[in-house]
Amino acid sequence: MSESCNGNCSSCAENCSSRESADMRIPSGEFSDIKKVIGVVSGKGGVGKSLVTSMLACAMQSRGNACAILDADITGPSIPKSFGITGKAGADASGLLPEVTNSGIRIMSINLLLESEDSPVVWRGPVISGVIQQFWKDVAWGDVDYMFVDMPPGTGDVSLTVFQNLPVDGIIIVTTPQDLVTMIVKKAYNMAKLMNIPVLGIVENMSYAICPDCGKEIKLFGESKADKISEELGVPVLARIPMDAKTAALVDKGAVELADDKYLAQAVEMIERMGK
Repeated sequence: MSESCNGNCSSCAENCSSRESADMRIPSGEFSDIKKVIGVVSGKGGVGKSLVTSMLACAMQSRGNACAILDADITGPSIPKSFGITGKAGADASGLLPEVTNSGIRIMSINLLLESEDSPVVWRGPVISGVIQQFWKDVAWGDVDYMFVDMPPGTGDVSLTVFQNLPVDGIIIVTTPQDLVTMIVKKAYNMAKLMNIPVLGIVENMSYAICPDCGKEIKLFGESKADKISEELGVPVLARIPMDAKTAALVDKGAVELADDKYLAQAVEMIERMGK
């Protein structure tokens, strides 16, 4: 414990002896049985983290698993729109009720509680962290094999709350080929290590585009950096996802469940092994 410690571990990321002896995880609600929790993170915005979250949940659901998404990106939620969900979350004696997609994925997002989906969320960090905790313990999730947590970009309050308060089994880091993003990936990796959260692997989004005429791969953002990062950090590359107009159109229509998940095959296999 440092001399400046105020005893409040929830506001600190120091990996000291006091933290090691304190388990800050909070239990899920009485009406929830969640077996595995996987965070999907990125060091910056705009890399396709929500797309990867959605597609991983869809892929696992299609293979006979009960999946859920906790949309922890409180100030920039996009999960409901990707699935075409426009209704509002309900509640009964068991707690808040997640909305359910066409394929059966359970979703909770702040946009399911706001009057309008374009209403801004102008809250400070502690309030946002409280909402994340409520989504975990006050939502009646039911029996869930895999919960995917769509994290906001960066290494701020929400990441700290999720890593400390939820029983996260591992994270997947989403990146793109640019050099700048490579540096940001290391920040996300280092935060996870600081918090003793396993890093399951890297997904590189927007790796290339496929020419519709000749089928050639066009590397719009330059050569992939995924293998270099993988070697430096000692974590596997789980997927390289190309830029695909069809997938983008499906997301815009709220039909992400119809997108082709073939590029995520290795990531899916790894996640399935976690459940065995």
